[in-house]
Amino acid sequence: MSIELFIVLFLIGFIGSYISGMLGIGGSIIKYPMLLYIPPLFGLAAFSAHEVAGISAVQVFFATIGGVWAYRKGGYLNKTLIVYMGVSVLIGSLIGGVGSDAMSEAAINTVYGVLALIAAVMMFVPKKGREDIPFDQITFNKWLAAVLAFIVGISAGIVGAAGAFLLVPIMLVVLKIPTRVTIASSLAITFIASIGTTIGKITTGQVDYLPALVMVVASLIAAPLGAKLGKKMNTKILQILLALIILATAIKIWLDILL
Repeated sequence: MSIELFIVLFLIGFIGSYISGMLGIGGSIIKYPMLLYIPPLFGLAAFSAHEVAGISAVQVFFATIGGVWAYRKGGYLNKTLIVYMGVSVLIGSLIGGVGSDAMSEAAINTVYGVLALIAAVMMFVPKKGREDIPFDQITFNKWLAAVLAFIVGISAGIVGAAGAFLLVPIMLVVLKIPTRVTIASSLAITFIASIGTTIGKITTGQVDYLPALVMVVASLIAAPLGAKLGKKMNTKILQILLALIILATAIKIWLDILL
C-alpha cells in the first residue's frame, strides 16, 4: 500500500467515523461512496463494490464499539429495544452478508441506492415529538421492531453496512423513540448487526484486510470523539444533519446507477 492510499483511507475512515459517532450511525452510508469514488480521483486503487462492502463491514464493527463505549454511562441505552432489534438484525445481516457473494457489483450498488433513498425519505417524514418521555417509560411495538430490523439486516448485510442509517429513522418515525435514546441504542444494535455482516463477508472472501485495518484504526480514534460531541448537540440539528447526509448520498448513487 502506498503512503498516499494510506492517508486517503485514514481520512475517509476518520471523517466517516466521527460523523457516525456523532449521529448514531455505523458510517457506511458515508464511507461506502467515499471508498468507491475518492481513491480513483487521486489515481489510487479503485475498489470493487464487493471490496468496498467488505472493508465497510469490518470498519463498522469497530466504529460502533467506540460509539457504544462513549454512550455506555449516559443512561440512553434501551436494553429491551437493543435485544429485540439486535437479535433480528444479526440474523438478517448474516444472511445478507453471505448471500452478497453471489451478487453482481451493479446489484450491490442498486441495493445501496434503494436503502439510501428510503432512509432519506423517512428522515423527512414529519415526526411527533416524544422527547419529554422519561427513559424508563418508553414503550414500542416489539414485534414490529423485530420484523423491521430483520429486513434491514438482510439489505444492509449485502452492502457491508450495519443498517443504522435505516434503523435510526425507523426508531424515530415508526417506533417513536426519543432522539437521544435512538442514537445511543442504534449504535448498540448496529454493533450487533455488524457481527453478522462481518462474518458473512469474511467467510466468503470479500474483505481486503490491509485497507480495512487502516479504516479500523481511524474509526477507533474518531467514533468516540464524534459521540462525545453528539451528546452535547441539539437533537433537531442532529436529525437535520443525518437527513441531509443520507439524501446527498442517495442522489449521488442513483445518478451513477442511472447515467
